[in-house]
Amino acid sequence: MTDQTEREAMEYDVVIVGAGPAGLSAAIRLKQLDPERSVVVLEKGSEVGAHILSGAVLDPVGLDALMPDWKDKGAPLDVPVTSDSFYVLGEEGRVRVPNAAMPPLMNNHGNYVVSMGNVCRWMAEQAEALGVEIFPGMACSELVYDGDRVKGVVAGEFGLNPDGTKGDGYEPGMELHGKYVMLGEGVRGSLSKQVIERFDLAADADVQKYGLGMKEIWEIDPEKHRPGKVVHTMGWPLGKNAGGGSFIYHLDNNQVYVGFVVHLNYKNPYVFPYMEFQRFKHHPMVAELLEGGKRVAYGARAITEGGWQSLPKTAFPGGTLLGCAAGMVNVPRIKGNHNAMLSGKTAAEAAHEAILAGREGDTLDAYDAEVRSGPIGKDLKRVRNVKPLWSNYGLTASMAVGGASMWLNNLTGWSPFTQSHGKSDAESTEPASKHKPIDYPKPDGKLSFDRLTNVAFSFTNHEESQPAHLKLKDPSIPVAVNLPTYAGPSARYCPAGVYEFVGEGDDARFQINFQNCVHCKTCDIKDPSQNIVWTTPQGGDGPNYPNM
Repeated sequence: MTDQTEREAMEYDVVIVGAGPAGLSAAIRLKQLDPERSVVVLEKGSEVGAHILSGAVLDPVGLDALMPDWKDKGAPLDVPVTSDSFYVLGEEGRVRVPNAAMPPLMNNHGNYVVSMGNVCRWMAEQAEALGVEIFPGMACSELVYDGDRVKGVVAGEFGLNPDGTKGDGYEPGMELHGKYVMLGEGVRGSLSKQVIERFDLAADADVQKYGLGMKEIWEIDPEKHRPGKVVHTMGWPLGKNAGGGSFIYHLDNNQVYVGFVVHLNYKNPYVFPYMEFQRFKHHPMVAELLEGGKRVAYGARAITEGGWQSLPKTAFPGGTLLGCAAGMVNVPRIKGNHNAMLSGKTAAEAAHEAILAGREGDTLDAYDAEVRSGPIGKDLKRVRNVKPLWSNYGLTASMAVGGASMWLNNLTGWSPFTQSHGKSDAESTEPASKHKPIDYPKPDGKLSFDRLTNVAFSFTNHEESQPAHLKLKDPSIPVAVNLPTYAGPSARYCPAGVYEFVGEGDDARFQINFQNCVHCKTCDIKDPSQNIVWTTPQGGDGPNYPNM
């Protein structure tokens, strides 16, 4: 760790980490409330949107609350949903679930197929027009404390050697201090993890749950393109191996988002989520759509799936957790961006009131209360049983009991129980001796692709002379424990081929190809020994998503 006395400091009213929908909403709202308020947003990506990956069908309720005139301002919500269908797949066939059987909250009427990266780029323009300072390429590597209060972050440290010592061109970065620090890092944020642990924010929450979302952008035959068409599937190819499903969203310009989500609580360490995704594209329904097209981009990102019962306290001394840093995804809807925007707006309003009242730097309990009792809490609470029912009893129970619970909540505003999630995703992994290896078809290079080929389409880059940002608590565990006990699952659960075991027997060694990392955080979540810690690489490094 660098000596803090070497760093210069800059003072702001509010420091925001992450230029995603939550952080940018907070910045915009702060400036709407007080144009003189000094607000800075720090983004680790090379530009705003470079690290944003989401489905996405956007419910505009968050934008409506933040900027009711978003249409007049040119928000890139250009493709309204025109049709909505849901299928349960078998290996060759499919069964469509009637729309009338789906709870009303699952209806996508009034929503938009969007690139959230482009939405965030547009939001950044709106924020900067209000006077918000946005610094991309500025990874936040440390928190700064004033006693037991978070007062800022360290950002922009560059030039460390691979062994962590200072290189010839070392730059220590700066401390950015604020009356409040808002963490909008997204899923499993490195600073968010630290504050959750330090302030015991999850003491009264159920264990957090996650999924791995993988996504490709395809350009398809114009004859097959239907702008605004939304398709979701469950079932094949996962079967009983894991929970999850797919999405296929038709946007504009003959492009289609093809995505696949695997719940990370799977037991069998031989499950290979990336290859499940590639196999999915060979289903006749999907293959027919993609035939003759070309894949133009790829990426992956973890998704928070714990929902209502897993929500930690969202306020701590000097700051707040925003959006997916806390876990605000509505799992059955596969939507969290609307709640992220609402959380940023709500946090900004709470901070504004506290500063006006001279309570700057205290714990924004009003924010946490509004998250739980307001639109976010209501959105999450009514679907709270779908994910744990699926995890504990399977797809059929989730659709039947979880669906009935959502219908009951829709009709009466009440549901009679809250199901617990049980084990963490890491603890769910069972020894390989209890399972059989899974034979995955070799990618054909037309519909399906090997990982390293696809990673090239994430446009990922890391400066190789820096320290690896993927840290091992104990370097011996991968070979001594994870390989013999769990058959080395990191070689499969990573969707970018970062981890591999080289050699066999006494010659086996664990290799980390951190240059491939797309910042999905799956390793930090799923490693059965909880031995891998994801930290930020130097600013600007990582994927460079063009239209995700």
